[in-house]
Amino acid sequence: MADHCCGCGKALDVAALQARQRRALWQVLAINAASFALMVLAAWHSGAVSLLSGSLDNLGDTLTYALSLAVVGASVAAKARVALLKAGLILAAALAVAVGIAWRLLDPQVPVFESMGVAAALNFAANLLCLRLLWPYRQGDVNLASAWACSLNDVYEGVAVIAASVAVWAFGAGWPDLLVATALLLWFLRSAWRVARMAWAELPRPLRAG
Repeated sequence: MADHCCGCGKALDVAALQARQRRALWQVLAINAASFALMVLAAWHSGAVSLLSGSLDNLGDTLTYALSLAVVGASVAAKARVALLKAGLILAAALAVAVGIAWRLLDPQVPVFESMGVAAALNFAANLLCLRLLWPYRQGDVNLASAWACSLNDVYEGVAVIAASVAVWAFGAGWPDLLVATALLLWFLRSAWRVARMAWAELPRPLRAG
């Protein structure tokens, strides 16, 4: 009877953990969806490529958190497959940023730093909140750990875009925006590689061979 009760207690603990994970993922999903809308409008108004990269990153993260919700409580192999898909989404965001940089090089202009700075500051605050919500789940479960890695990327991205808006204002030029967008492109590529490597390590050997 004691062993049976112990098993029930473990099952309840797992169910409670999964409920907390789902709640955190729903919260960060909603925050990222709102940030995506904000950043798209600000990128269109300001003409800033770094804001465009941030908005694409927020869109990718929204999809990432939705995928994470779908596999809470699933097998390790299923979570690893989804983590590989997340790496693909990060890579897609990087490629979109590369297209944005090329477009701005062909059509150079100075971004509107006021709307760029306000949007960057609001997005940074939202990213910090997401990081705080996912902080308890940053280690262990590949599903939540990869979601936390995406949120950490967002915080770095927020700092970089704020710095770009200040530099655009200080120099009256568009090159800081392009410089930060290029740095974010390299960061996204590195992040995609790290998430893919982590997911690959979690896949069972037969799936790796296949």
